Amino acid sequence: MIEEPPVLTIKRHINRPTPEQIEAFRDVPTGFVCDAMNGQGALDCVIQPIGNGRDIDCRAVGPALVAENGPAEILATMGALHVLEPGDIVVSAVHGHRNCSASGDQFCGMLKNKGAAGFVTDGAMRDYEGIVEVGMPVWCAGLSPNSPYSNGPARVGFGAVVGGRQIESGDLIVADRNGVVVVPFSEIDAVAEKVRQVRALEEELEAKVANGFHDMQLIAEMIADGRAVVID
Repeated sequence: MIEEPPVLTIKRHINRPTPEQIEAFRDVPTGFVCDAMNGQGALDCVIQPIGNGRDIDCRAVGPALVAENGPAEILATMGALHVLEPGDIVVSAVHGHRNCSASGDQFCGMLKNKGAAGFVTDGAMRDYEGIVEVGMPVWCAGLSPNSPYSNGPARVGFGAVVGGRQIESGDLIVADRNGVVVVPFSEIDAVAEKVRQVRALEEELEAKVANGFHDMQLIAEMIADGRAVVID
């Protein structure tokens, strides 16, 4: 017979990115970060800025603090407040359950009071107007006024699969109106260096496009070497 797990397990000590590592991603578009990770890293596109970002400037960069809940549960999310540090982004995993809220305006207010940089969940939210008033950047899978439970079992400070990606506490979250991207803790410095390269290439291309550039060199090369054909 399987032994019953603790109702709530909280990991107090988490390896977090340094302030310098976090600043390296400040105001970096999520698309640049994905380009620096071979086109990957984003959570499922169902996880969007609340209200599509029309009322809240949903941009955030910071360490993930993962709250691993069961479906329709919020006990781990509540427990995350116990170890949250200023600048953390709480990631509330609810196994994609969307028939009740994973949080609301009052909890977002408490997160803001403790210095959280944002809140991400694969579930739904409620109290939209209140969340707007609080001003907490939130990414979620929709809205539902149904209430969750807090029975457990639940874990805080470990990891969970959210939006199709494994997120560990301490990984770097970069989120904006386009979505949420996860940079694994061990890859932060390498990705930051690639982001600098991506930014330089993007700025170069942006200047060329602004001056009328419209050539796709790859297509021209494919036509020239026979990999592509143009027919009338």
